[in-house]
Amino acid sequence: MEILFILSILLIVHAYFGYPLSLWVISQYRSHQVKRADYLPPLTLIITACNEEQRIREKLENTLLLDYPQDLLQVIVASDGSTDETNAIVGEYADHGFELLALTERKGKENAQKEAVLLARGEVIVFSDVATRIEPHGLRAIAANFADVTVGCVSSVDKVLGKDGQPCGEGAYVRYEMWLRSLEAKVTSLVGLSGSFFAARKEVCQDFSGDMQSDFRTVLNSMKLGLRGVDDPEAIGFYPDVADNKKEFNRKVRTVLRGQTVFFRNLEFLNVVRYGLFAYQYFCHKLLRWLVPFFLITALMANLLLAFGSGFYLLVLVLHLTFYGLASYGFFMPAAAERTVVKIPLYFLTVNAAILVAWWRYFTGDRMVMWTPSQR
Repeated sequence: MEILFILSILLIVHAYFGYPLSLWVISQYRSHQVKRADYLPPLTLIITACNEEQRIREKLENTLLLDYPQDLLQVIVASDGSTDETNAIVGEYADHGFELLALTERKGKENAQKEAVLLARGEVIVFSDVATRIEPHGLRAIAANFADVTVGCVSSVDKVLGKDGQPCGEGAYVRYEMWLRSLEAKVTSLVGLSGSFFAARKEVCQDFSGDMQSDFRTVLNSMKLGLRGVDDPEAIGFYPDVADNKKEFNRKVRTVLRGQTVFFRNLEFLNVVRYGLFAYQYFCHKLLRWLVPFFLITALMANLLLAFGSGFYLLVLVLHLTFYGLASYGFFMPAAAERTVVKIPLYFLTVNAAILVAWWRYFTGDRMVMWTPSQR
């Protein structure tokens, strides 16, 4: 029981701290820097939308402000079976060069992207959601990475906007994820991209799936071609905070479930002989982190049993339960959730609860394809 407890704790620690630390150590001996340059390839921007009459005009106006040569830019709005005024609003911008791809049947975000890719003329394809705002230099920034011939896809950096429309302060988790991305890119490649704003070479998108998470699978397509995924801190995607925390929890469940679908259909990337360090990253960043909820359960159960015969493990159990208690306090008392001592345990356990729900849905046969935009 003691071995089970210690092993569970070590695996949790490695998933969140040991893994990035190991990447940092490796990066001291091998570091792949991106050779950015002032590179302006023909570019296609694909915006996916589904019943977005409330937000699509703002997105199109934001797109008009993008500083990229108009003769090198194609903009496609892929409307995924919209039944409101989305298509009509996009049609108003036809004189500005916006192309509407109106799909009559709703089949999900990735299917809409796949259909739009078939119409893309650019050498580089950029994907963006309606809720995401891009800075005027955003397309130039993300395109500059493709001057490096080893780069197959590029991820933006996410920034959350508060209710006042101004960027919110970055939380510890966001800073952690950005740090982890930069380490992965230095060692070999990112494992996943920001789904709200990312770019890829057209050849990477030739094997585009209409039913698997595009931001995850695009990296895998790049690796198959001997290319890699990188991040660019100058390419920023701003998006509003989610209005309903319950809906945000459901979004996390959907994201993990869709990721699991991609992961288990691409187990070849666990082959260390073929993919080297990326296989280690693929395992740690995805599967190991998704297993943390089970390690948390076994650690708590083992701790409960060990506490009956040991003062040390009784003290550990008190600390254990305090951590869960702080999270519960934040859950039932939203005002207290803004305190760091409560916010971190609450967010950590919320994320892992969402992962646990995703596992349940995956094992019961759910393979979510349909895309429902978060209300922000």
